Amino acid sequence: MKILITGANTGIGFASAEQLVKQGQHVILACRNLQKAQDAQKKLRSLNQGQVDIVSLDLNSLVSTQKTADEIADRYGVLDVLINNAGVFSKTKQRTKDGFEQQFGVNYLGHFLLTQKLLPVLRQAPQARIVHLASIAHWAGSIKPHTFYAKGFYNPVFYYGQSKLANLLFSNALAEQMAASSITNNALHPGGVASDIYRDLPKPVYGVMKLGLVPTSVPAKLICQMAIGDEWANRNAEYVSAHMPNWKSPHAKNQQLARELYAQSMTLVEKFL
Repeated sequence: MKILITGANTGIGFASAEQLVKQGQHVILACRNLQKAQDAQKKLRSLNQGQVDIVSLDLNSLVSTQKTADEIADRYGVLDVLINNAGVFSKTKQRTKDGFEQQFGVNYLGHFLLTQKLLPVLRQAPQARIVHLASIAHWAGSIKPHTFYAKGFYNPVFYYGQSKLANLLFSNALAEQMAASSITNNALHPGGVASDIYRDLPKPVYGVMKLGLVPTSVPAKLICQMAIGDEWANRNAEYVSAHMPNWKSPHAKNQQLARELYAQSMTLVEKFL
């Protein structure tokens, strides 16, 4: 099986790639930092199992994401699994190259475009799967179009929560959109994980926080089950958690909100499709 993982050079993405390669899968690491991607590829190839490729992916730019998606489609022709894993936590206001609030742009909108562009090659697989990384942090967010551009006061927790809520709503909306196809969509909360997503936090804060975090292998195990496990062959539009409650917020349960965000997002990326 050909499995594409975004942000696979470190953290949960790398741990997932490692487990999949050990099971003999063909894993494609889609990463922004090519040097780190090459280092990850070297480590994974040393396992002498499976197959490991790398592609350059900068979710901070819709043009770059568009080009990468086209290159993936041309290079592989078919894709069995897409794992939308890459994510950032921005403690200060930052914007993508297209002017969107960075967490919304990278964690959600870039993945939205990538997924839309790769649907044709996913349809070529007998039973493709898309796995979306959400988070319990989605409770802290809501969907407000004016906040897509980070205007006014900046609360990083709200914006991170908004991006993860958007991922969860996207999974729900796409599952509905693809109901007549063989492609499934499911989302997960990885739990409190010791990964690089927290690298910008003050060291004393992260030092205390780390005491309650689990290793990346824990969510990676669940991601691998969702990606290739027989038990997930016919599961669709679910939200699960690696080791914590998988409670959905009222916003996350709102299918009409999911449809509206999907339509808004299509408008935002339409010139790149």
